[in-house]
Amino acid sequence: MTETTLAPPARESQARAPRKPRGVRDSSLVQLTLVRYREFLREPEAVFWVFVFPVLLAAGLGIAFRNRPAEKQHVAVLSTAPGAAPLAAALRSDSSLNVDLLDDSAAAQALRTGEVALVVVPQGAGAVSYRYDDTRPEARAARLVADAAVQRAAGRRDPVAAGDQHIHERGSRYIDFVIPGLLGMNLMGSGIWGIGFAIVDARKKKLLKRLIATPMRKPEYLASFLLSRLTMLFFEVVTLLGFGALIFGVPLRGSYLELAFICLIASLTFGAMGLLVASRARTVEGASGLMNLVMLPMWVFSGVFFSASNFPKTMQPFIQALPLTAVNNALRANMLQGAGLGHVAGELGITLAWLVVSFLVALKLFRWK
Repeated sequence: MTETTLAPPARESQARAPRKPRGVRDSSLVQLTLVRYREFLREPEAVFWVFVFPVLLAAGLGIAFRNRPAEKQHVAVLSTAPGAAPLAAALRSDSSLNVDLLDDSAAAQALRTGEVALVVVPQGAGAVSYRYDDTRPEARAARLVADAAVQRAAGRRDPVAAGDQHIHERGSRYIDFVIPGLLGMNLMGSGIWGIGFAIVDARKKKLLKRLIATPMRKPEYLASFLLSRLTMLFFEVVTLLGFGALIFGVPLRGSYLELAFICLIASLTFGAMGLLVASRARTVEGASGLMNLVMLPMWVFSGVFFSASNFPKTMQPFIQALPLTAVNNALRANMLQGAGLGHVAGELGITLAWLVVSFLVALKLFRWK
């Protein structure tokens, strides 16, 4: 018997060789998650929109709408009317008014363009009339201040002595209101855009079709998006809230763990919505249109930059049912009022309902090819 006949075939030897156990790093889930990180870090635009843009927006809004001393009201006195000069002198006695003497056409032009909030017209015999737009809050305020100055100059005496106590509390400023809104908006954008665009791009490049031909299990592919979102969520939240707290002194009165739980539920919900939007879309353009259709109502109605209560009562049931409205309300209750999870149970219930429905529908509709 020759040596050649005694040696087993090479293919048979390889088949009998015991397989080396795969480490955690070699698992499909870990490798797919690492791919998500690399894809994210290789896109400078994505890094900018997730981490830098919210901070720049918060800085701009915080500076533009910072608390300042009350501005002087600009009013005009009709110079062609008899008694204009004494009336202007009476108005100038109030330090909160800036008074100009204008003729009829100039006063009308200044009122029309908003240069003055109020035009005071002497009527003779101790009477005046006010021209102003009663739908402008600053015009209504100017009317009250100007009339008080006129009445005092005519000898009115206030029967009740009044004093002022100025109280400046953190939590009542515009920046305190807008930071939770920006956090909610950022969680929505990174969840829907971050997951939706990545899946549609992979489907367009036929990567999904190739991946399902590998030993990878399908749930691992979807779980990799979830895992990468949760880890980036930490840095996303800490960056924005840390900037707001350190630079503008935005209060964080609630429990940090409960705040993290609210952010976690919000991130999962918007991630599920991104998965749903991307479940059938074949092109990035089509997915972009669907994402804007989903997010635009929440940008407008959900109280990111101003209170959602400004909208009519008939719209409130629709507005309060939006997931971003519930998330923003829960974030503000935790951060500004120190409210616990029991206080925001209703908002969390709405958010969880969107999470469950979006995820189940996405699993039903999801197309790998």
